[in-house]
Amino acid sequence: MSDCCAVKAEQRSAPSTVSCAACGSRSKRVAALTVKSLVRHLAFAAPRTQYYFCTAPGCDLVYFPLDPEAPIYRRSDLLVRVEAKEPEDSAPLCYCFGITRNAIDDEIRSTGRSTAAERITAEVKAGNCACEVKNPSGKCCLGSVTRAVQQSLQALRAAPANR
Repeated sequence: MSDCCAVKAEQRSAPSTVSCAACGSRSKRVAALTVKSLVRHLAFAAPRTQYYFCTAPGCDLVYFPLDPEAPIYRRSDLLVRVEAKEPEDSAPLCYCFGITRNAIDDEIRSTGRSTAAERITAEVKAGNCACEVKNPSGKCCLGSVTRAVQQSLQALRAAPANR
């Protein structure tokens, strides 16, 4: 099984959470590899300070450093859309395998259930995930996918009551 969802040793020395430099929301640390992989102009240079990932939808800041002298990175600096910032139906929930809210909703409407979490779990077991370089959070997407499935199922159940 891939260790893409494991906490790396070098990340443990900095605080695990801090307040976002722009909006004050609780933000979690993110690996330098994640920042390097997803920020447009960092393709060959790793950040030299600990960065944090802000998930607040109304905040344009995505990555900010522990060192206030280091650069910050906004949505426009990233190579991918950030689902936490753009929770539209077509934004990726799973960056490794391209699963979106739309895909989950469509599958649930046509079959009554979603196999997204099972498919992702199988791919992770096969060593095919790359969360640390594809997902802006640097973390496994299974929690986000599971929440989206639950929300879609609830919406489907509530739909007949609204007619």
